[in-house]
Amino acid sequence: MPARLDVLTVGYADDRVAGTVVAIRDGDLVAVVDPGMVADRRRILDPLSALGVPAEAVTDVVFSHHHPDHTLNAALFTSARFHDFQAIYHDDVWQDRQWTGDTSHLSPSVRLLRTPGHTAEDVSTVVDTADGLVVCTHLWWTADGPADDPFAPDRELLRASRAKVLALRPALVVPGHGAPFTPSAGTPT
Repeated sequence: MPARLDVLTVGYADDRVAGTVVAIRDGDLVAVVDPGMVADRRRILDPLSALGVPAEAVTDVVFSHHHPDHTLNAALFTSARFHDFQAIYHDDVWQDRQWTGDTSHLSPSVRLLRTPGHTAEDVSTVVDTADGLVVCTHLWWTADGPADDPFAPDRELLRASRAKVLALRPALVVPGHGAPFTPSAGTPT
């Protein structure tokens, strides 16, 4: 059975900043990706509640990277395990992440993929849904890029990770600060 993915809030980055926040449900996994800066934490909790998911039912939180605009509201999920490129954290337990190549599985339909670019430690969340493969990633801020991420420490590494994601042929990309988009020939690499 494929996972269910819902965008809780669409982010933006202009004179103010908010991250795009996503909920994923796959069997026992109830994950929130990038619960960072938003205008009001209700922008995360209300859509989650509308899905029938109270904050305490979230089992896992994924950080695409460690900038505050993607991590600031993690404490809303008091029962969750927290995932990043390095480990799984729960209460006072730090468990090193097990990678098979560039992939680490969270559930049968959800996996993390190493995609350094925006930062050297970026991961993308890859989700098999009924509508096709969806990738939640900060390799793009919005559908338009930016083509040259001003924070990327290595432009060629960003380009290689973008190519890796596009090679998966995702039906949808959920960028770090914008609405989901269908990749096309015009998607910046």
